[in-house]
Amino acid sequence: MIDERYSAPYKDKKLVQAIASRLNMFQERPMRFMEVCGTHTMSIFRHGIRSILPSNVELVSGPGCPVCVTSQADIDAMIGLAGQPGVIVATFGDLLRVPGTKGSLASAKARGARVEIVYSPADALKIACANPDHDVVFLGIGFETTVPAVAAALLEARSRSIRNFFVFSSHKTMPRALHALLADPELRIDGLLCPGHVSTIIGAKAYEPLAETKNVPCVIAGFEPADILQGIYMLAKQVYEGRHGVENCYSRAVTWHGNERAIKVMERAFEPCDAVWRGLGKIDSSGLAISPTLSMHDASKHFGMWSQTTVTPDPRGCLCGEVIKGKKRPPECPLFSRACTPTSPVGPCMVSSEGSCAAYFRYSTPCRQEIAEQQIP
Repeated sequence: MIDERYSAPYKDKKLVQAIASRLNMFQERPMRFMEVCGTHTMSIFRHGIRSILPSNVELVSGPGCPVCVTSQADIDAMIGLAGQPGVIVATFGDLLRVPGTKGSLASAKARGARVEIVYSPADALKIACANPDHDVVFLGIGFETTVPAVAAALLEARSRSIRNFFVFSSHKTMPRALHALLADPELRIDGLLCPGHVSTIIGAKAYEPLAETKNVPCVIAGFEPADILQGIYMLAKQVYEGRHGVENCYSRAVTWHGNERAIKVMERAFEPCDAVWRGLGKIDSSGLAISPTLSMHDASKHFGMWSQTTVTPDPRGCLCGEVIKGKKRPPECPLFSRACTPTSPVGPCMVSSEGSCAAYFRYSTPCRQEIAEQQIP
């Protein structure tokens, strides 16, 4: 939990209104900005940011939810691991109910599989130590934010010779995905609200090639209302002035070069590999494979399973891929709030706590009304 003493100044109503009013300076042309972070998406909905923006400023959600961009093939592989005899699967809670081609980790657990919810890779390592007769597999998803902790767990497992600890790596890196996203000629994006959490690791400098080659403004922002609106204001100002650079309005957490110590730990445990992103397809060198020096802890090698490069179609009718690319809004999916709801999700964007569909369902007015009606006896 964030101490309210530190976050309260960035929620100040007068400050938020003042920043929002400054956006009225830039009403000469429509502007379409993409927030590239699932936490941003949830915060934007939770605080009603869209409702106070000028009519010419549009926000769309991008590929910032790590669960959502995990390919269907990798989800299926994870569920398959849970079905292996003598295996304990350790996972973050977000993955539990993500539907695969056949079932989910939750349904595998209901059938008797050992699936444990953990809050860190270190918890999974403890489970491995406590269960020496089982293989313990930590399901590694996420961007650069969570990778250092997984890397540290892998290095500790090697140093302590914990031979029954494995990681199934479906980790992904953000910058290359953004390059691939902006290469789509059908997607019109005037600026990127860059992810705060990822940026604490990789630093603001990581977006410089993106701004230069794609001519797109990039602004790193925090997660409180004033943070987000200031980021949007700085994007609008760049567009208005005809500039495209990298600016950081989250300097209390993000530096230009990032967390160099965390980056070094990542580089010791992982190496770049090609990866398949839901919605974006295969992107060269956008994934992270476990280093050969740690291959004894690589679940995909130990169990002979694939990771990162196999393409499996999304569920029929599900538009999660188009939502992730910012080409569709969740309500445009024919399954949204009908066949696909948080209690019976068809795609990951509805079940993840950072998914766009989950945010729309939870916070948009029509869906709130639908939920209220369902609760009336």
